[in-house]
Amino acid sequence: MKFALRTMICRFLAIAMMMLPFQTGQASMIGADQVNPAAAVQVDRDFVLNYLSRSQTVNDFQTLGLDAQTARDRVAAMTDDEVSSLAGKISAVPAGGDGLVVLVLVVFLIWYFAFRR
Repeated sequence: MKFALRTMICRFLAIAMMMLPFQTGQASMIGADQVNPAAAVQVDRDFVLNYLSRSQTVNDFQTLGLDAQTARDRVAAMTDDEVSSLAGKISAVPAGGDGLVVLVLVVFLIWYFAFRR
């Protein structure tokens, strides 16, 4: 009886080892933004807030009749994906380009993400 039980267990384990994969993980390189995604989001949020704090941007907001603090509050209420999208669009604007176009883009995106719900 003891021998038959041992044989059955050994056969079960041999079949189980043949059926189950030995290695399920994969090794690959990961980027710095994947290591700590919260830090990347915070960098994007700081980038947008610094852009909104620039004197030219604040003056343009006042010219349009908007309050810069309201814009910062709306950026603080945005989700991480929305802030990353906005930071990417601000970064994509060519340097030395028309500042009014950038400002209108930022104001539109803040309005869109704040009031689309």
